[in-house]
Amino acid sequence: MITTLDKITALILIDLQKGIVSYPAAHPIEGVLANCAKLVAAFRKAGQPIIIVNVDTAGAAWTKSRKEPSPARPAPTAGWTEIVAEIKTEPTDVFITKHTWGAFFETALDEELKKRNVTGIVIGGVSTSRGVEGTARQASERGYNLTFVTDAMTDLIADAHANSVKYIFPAIGEIGNTEDVVALLQ
Repeated sequence: MITTLDKITALILIDLQKGIVSYPAAHPIEGVLANCAKLVAAFRKAGQPIIIVNVDTAGAAWTKSRKEPSPARPAPTAGWTEIVAEIKTEPTDVFITKHTWGAFFETALDEELKKRNVTGIVIGGVSTSRGVEGTARQASERGYNLTFVTDAMTDLIADAHANSVKYIFPAIGEIGNTEDVVALLQ
């Protein structure tokens, strides 16, 4: 349950890019994108910071390390990292390109948040168990107050989404839905 939002709370949306949202998701992506768009509009109206994160793993060290084989995914194509049209961005938004699951590692995200005196983060995006959880863990380590918007996120695997929402997120933040957050911003 979301009890409050900090005076300065940033919206961070993870990997809502053409290449990622084209994968099959556990929850209908259209609903997730619609809720993310509602959050963008509400944060913009409230004058709160909006952070748009995409991922580009090309050449990242972790992609070359040993790991168990996983299902083949299509190779990135032109436009793969572009944010989808449903998310109306503006030049005043902060744009971060990450190269790992978490958006704080080797990026300017923490500096951008500190520059704006952000103490709270509302987070959503794709995928729940990777990009969202990875970023949230790093934010928690840095002492940010976290709010998870479960109807504004999804995963490729329903069980992975459920695990993050049921076990990980309650240990590091508060959980609610889009309407809960919008109501607190008004």
